[in-house]
Amino acid sequence: MSNKLFQGVIYQMKDVIDRTVGVIDSDGIIIACSDVDRLGEPNKHVTSELLESCDTIVADNYTYKPFALKKSKCEYVVFAKGEDDIALRYCNMISIALENIKYYYDEKYDKISFLKNVVLDNILPGDIYVKSRELHFNSDVQRVVFIVKVLTPTEISVYDILINIFPERQKDFIFNISESEIVIIKEIKPDIDAKDFEKLARSIVDTLSSEFYTKVVVGIGTVVGGIKEIARSFREAQVAIDIGKVFDTEKPIVRYDNLGIARLVYQLPPTLCEMFLKEVFKKGSIDSLEHETLFTIQKFFENNLNVSETARNLFVHRNTLVYRLEKIKKITGLDLREFEQAIVFKVALMVKKYLVSTKSKF
Repeated sequence: MSNKLFQGVIYQMKDVIDRTVGVIDSDGIIIACSDVDRLGEPNKHVTSELLESCDTIVADNYTYKPFALKKSKCEYVVFAKGEDDIALRYCNMISIALENIKYYYDEKYDKISFLKNVVLDNILPGDIYVKSRELHFNSDVQRVVFIVKVLTPTEISVYDILINIFPERQKDFIFNISESEIVIIKEIKPDIDAKDFEKLARSIVDTLSSEFYTKVVVGIGTVVGGIKEIARSFREAQVAIDIGKVFDTEKPIVRYDNLGIARLVYQLPPTLCEMFLKEVFKKGSIDSLEHETLFTIQKFFENNLNVSETARNLFVHRNTLVYRLEKIKKITGLDLREFEQAIVFKVALMVKKYLVSTKSKF
């Protein structure tokens, strides 16, 4: 990775520095150079003795300055064409730039590696605070975890796209936990509304869908404070995706704090769910409901049990809807116009979906 970092810096300096400059590793190989044709070229002047001494030398019309990324010893050598003070200044300037960019890169990488271990429970709770202090991690801010799960095969790197969507590299952290799941840990302001999370998730979904034809679902955890609590927000985002897959299969964005009763149903053991359905319905009665009837029930719930409003949305006469509701009552024994019975029916449908998702029989 150092090679890419160094080459990126050197290449950007190419138009500013009017001389050939580059970097040589401890094996004496040019790993970065303003003249790309020289990449991979060996250099006889970079020896173990030079790296150990860290002395600047001049040879064959080039100036060589060793520099260290670690305090123990010099690991790389910057070179610039010429044996004058300008060549030496170029070497000093480039070595300082490379030291700084590698330091910030390593710090960023260490923080991501640390956060990855936190969310995956690969670090002891007592070590979390010690490591966060070592990395100068800000613990006095609020954060929320997003998980972006890729649902369709794609040749693009969703990770790279998300990196561009979240440019604040010192506050927001993005990393992969699997081939199809990317975690976003976002720092947020105290007064931000949960609906703003959905707007941000919507921009992710729309960008990937419209520009890259990639379908994703985004799970959103709750806002947490403190490093240790990030793992909880991560688990909530995972649960949101799992529950959304069962109960809200068409929704690409699922918030954990907006799951409602689905969270309760999802935590019930299948055997208890089977008992509940047998007690509520006559055996097989829920399976005897046709697709059109289930669609009517769904619309009736969406319109808050309002018969007139549901009839308008379904483009049917009010009496037709009343007839359908009576038919449902006859089959199931539940009158959906009664609030308490409608609640029981709603929960029963969710339990049924949950059992189907677990491939259980009742």
